[in-house]
Amino acid sequence: MIHTNRAILTFIENQLTPAEKKDRVFLQTWPAGGHLLKQGQGNKYVFVQQTGLSKVHITEDNGKDFIVQFLGEGELLGEIEVIQKTPNLTTVTALTEVTAWCITTDYFAYLITHNPELNRLLLLSLAHRLNQTSARASYQQVYPAEYAMLKLLSVLATQQTSFAKKDLADYLGVSVRSFNRSLKQLRERSIVHPDSFDLYIERDVFERLMREYGE
Repeated sequence: MIHTNRAILTFIENQLTPAEKKDRVFLQTWPAGGHLLKQGQGNKYVFVQQTGLSKVHITEDNGKDFIVQFLGEGELLGEIEVIQKTPNLTTVTALTEVTAWCITTDYFAYLITHNPELNRLLLLSLAHRLNQTSARASYQQVYPAEYAMLKLLSVLATQQTSFAKKDLADYLGVSVRSFNRSLKQLRERSIVHPDSFDLYIERDVFERLMREYGE
């Protein structure tokens, strides 16, 4: 659920020399609620998130948000736009205080042309995102809302981060009202804790339930 990419962060911090970073690669911090990227705008930098949590979201014409991803350490922001030479496709908002490496777009374009290792890491990152997006799209379209919510809540159980209900609803692509309705149904069946998002059932029961949804 929270995407990370330690390999790219290590590359930026350990493989680039101080001389290479000078005036082209530097750290910047945003408070919670700050925007690293804004949909439809141009950008001067590609970012590699060092610390903190952010959300990548698209605002539709009707004003509704759809969260594409949650990002943690090492994740790249804005690289697609540099490669395609387009305005930002999404908005990236800090959910906690976020510190990120800022790489000038000219220098990033130079690196992906002249550095095979960064190219390799970039391709792996793009392939991983494609796999994750495809898997998520399939279960959201094929399975009922309760399945998608249970899958999300099972991942939340492994995270040490609290999420707002609206962000979870936006991530699932449903309204807060629909999210609350599905959550209520799961709580009435004693599957989800009445006062939190924690699962009330053992792992083997959870896996059996997920198989039943798939039948």
